[in-house]
Amino acid sequence: MQHLVSPIDGSTLASRELATPSQIETVLHRAADSQQLWRTTPIAERAAVIERMVQEMERDALDIATELTWQMGRPVRYTPNEILRGFQERARYMSSIAATNLSDIAAPQVDGFTKWIRREPLGTVLVVAPWNYPYLTAVNSIVPALLAGNTVVLKHASQTMLCAERLQAAFDTAGLPAGVFQHVHASHSLVDSMIKDLRINFVVFTGSVDGGTSMERSAAGRFIGVATELGGKDPSYVRADADVNYAIGENVDGAFFNSGQSCCAIERIYVHEHVYDNFVEGFVDATRAYVLGNPLHNNTTIGPMVNTPAAEFVRNQIADAVGAGARALVTEHDFAASQPGTPYLGPTVLVDVDHTMSVMRDESFGPVIGIVKVRSDDEAVALMNDSQYGLTASIWTQDIDVAAAVGSQIEAGTIYMNRCDYVDPHLVWTGVKNTGRGIALSSRGFDPYIRLKSFHLKHSVKEATS
Repeated sequence: MQHLVSPIDGSTLASRELATPSQIETVLHRAADSQQLWRTTPIAERAAVIERMVQEMERDALDIATELTWQMGRPVRYTPNEILRGFQERARYMSSIAATNLSDIAAPQVDGFTKWIRREPLGTVLVVAPWNYPYLTAVNSIVPALLAGNTVVLKHASQTMLCAERLQAAFDTAGLPAGVFQHVHASHSLVDSMIKDLRINFVVFTGSVDGGTSMERSAAGRFIGVATELGGKDPSYVRADADVNYAIGENVDGAFFNSGQSCCAIERIYVHEHVYDNFVEGFVDATRAYVLGNPLHNNTTIGPMVNTPAAEFVRNQIADAVGAGARALVTEHDFAASQPGTPYLGPTVLVDVDHTMSVMRDESFGPVIGIVKVRSDDEAVALMNDSQYGLTASIWTQDIDVAAAVGSQIEAGTIYMNRCDYVDPHLVWTGVKNTGRGIALSSRGFDPYIRLKSFHLKHSVKEATS
């Protein structure tokens, strides 16, 4: 039995029986069987089903948003945006470019031959999705996989298992043929068995480095792709020429939105010494303006973390840093709703930090930030690259040429200038180092879900010689 416990009040929202091996067998059989029909369905019809699914999600967006808040704690004032902005934007964009990016690829022709490259679906894609942005992360893989002609099996995080059921209901109502999209509530051992099954042809995983390692280990020797988006410790660099007031607001939001539980949240900030004092002063003031509390209340701007162990991990990082010489300019005790031993953890701002401290090295995935004074671009770049991760990095400056030059030296999948914590569906979403090797979105977002087949057709000998 799998239980979904709300971080809001510790209540059990839902309980589900985990799938049995025989049920998994049925799911995989249906996926393989329905894929033969789905792959021959015209792309325009696939896109039409996706559009109807999106409309179903939009129609129920407010109910979905409240349900999502109960599941993972993001304030209800923000949760509708996951459906009404990000989810629909990404799904519709990928649908709009599907025909162009899934069509045959022309090859140079010579007399007596016809040649082209075909993009074919892989078969069945297993998507293992996380809880922090449960719809946004899932749509990145589910939609392009389906548009490419694959069938999909979704295993969602237990913390947001109701999201999988919502997606299933939307696809069913949209008229997606039975078996093309299915969800399962499954144990780690059954996920392992699915990855090893010959009917799974690709795996997408978003989560921890340890989880990604397990996925790759399960797939070892099968010669199938495993796309991963794993940990992050995304840096921000505020240059001397930055618009400091603007940078303060954006960095505070980038660090603490969703209680810092974002793959591309800012987790460490480097500020040029010429603007350091002003930046830190403004950052502290802006942080103290947050309202920590019950995320179902409209005035709450930061809710609980997903669970108590996650909050305790961050509390321990903070205590270790302070014990090693860091100073906390804002602590959880500045927020009345903070309660040690619970998921309710107010934002913490640390200075006098360095890279010997876990809070500057290891992914926090929570509302804590360390700020470091630097003297030059070179020093900032060296510190930004001093990480096992590489998802995004942001540069705050008035000089676009400098941003491009500095960005070219930073080891990350996305370089931002004067913004952060945003996923643009027109641009490929990817990472380096221990962040993983998956790609999503943009015109390249279909690549993981297709295989290329070359057609090299020689005309009849009689025709060629006549």
